[in-house]
Amino acid sequence: MNVVFMGTPEFAVPSLKTLIDTVNVQAVVTQPDRPVGRKRIITPPPIKKIAVEKGLQVLQPEKIKDEHFIKILSSIKPDLIVVAAFGQILPPQVLKIPSIGCINVHASLLPKYRGAAPMQWSIINGEHVTGITTMWMDEGLDTGDIFLQEQLEIKSKWTYEDLAGEMSMLGAKVLKKSIEMIKAGNIMRVPQDSSKATYAPILKKEHGRIDWNKRAVDIYNLVRGLYPWPGAYTIRKGQEIKIWEAEAVPQETEVSPGKYCGTVRGKGFLVGCSEGCLLVKVLQESGKKRMTAVEYLAGHSMNEGDNFADA
Repeated sequence: MNVVFMGTPEFAVPSLKTLIDTVNVQAVVTQPDRPVGRKRIITPPPIKKIAVEKGLQVLQPEKIKDEHFIKILSSIKPDLIVVAAFGQILPPQVLKIPSIGCINVHASLLPKYRGAAPMQWSIINGEHVTGITTMWMDEGLDTGDIFLQEQLEIKSKWTYEDLAGEMSMLGAKVLKKSIEMIKAGNIMRVPQDSSKATYAPILKKEHGRIDWNKRAVDIYNLVRGLYPWPGAYTIRKGQEIKIWEAEAVPQETEVSPGKYCGTVRGKGFLVGCSEGCLLVKVLQESGKKRMTAVEYLAGHSMNEGDNFADA
């Protein structure tokens, strides 16, 4: 079977490796090299690194709708296109190129969490179970027929980074099963129930602003879901502080949301929420390195009622 693979981040790497072992990968399509880090060093996507190592043809269109790119893709004549976190929506001209169709490895149990950031929103929303869906792509946003699905438990302390690592491996496993079924002529197509659809929009920095009027467990989920990017943050005395590690703590006495309300020896400090307190363990002031909350307390005076919810 001749396959073109489209993917970009680390999440897609196990899926590409699986394809290399099971089919003829004709070409790999990924995003252009981008400047990364403070020094803005031009860096290839993780998928490109693997493709180059394996001697595969690499295509990096700025826009997948580019006519020249579509002509090249058409000339390759793939049986199947496999997509895993590519980063661009495939236009109709691309969807109709492969003879079998286009399959997407999507990181949720569709129709839940259609969109660009399903793993992050699953954690933010306090889900305990997620999974991988292989889906036949159509012109909608993750609306195509379901091929296969497999569930994964979200551990209570997992961050997005933890979940992404587990899901990338599961994605490769489900993709392998899907490819084996296609080879055997066993093609499953189960329409999605769009009435049950939920959405996972692309993340922006402002999604990380902590609302202390929420429950401690909800803020804890936000911290986990936005690690390592864009990060959950709050404002104290006009300065942005990112919270990298925290814990939701029950509180029997009434506390004021956004207010400092004590310390836990050797662990960090507490900030009041609408229900319970958030135990802040690791944080980072704007322009500085990460530090433990204990280190932060050593250099900052904190009094009962100090505000962590400045406008």
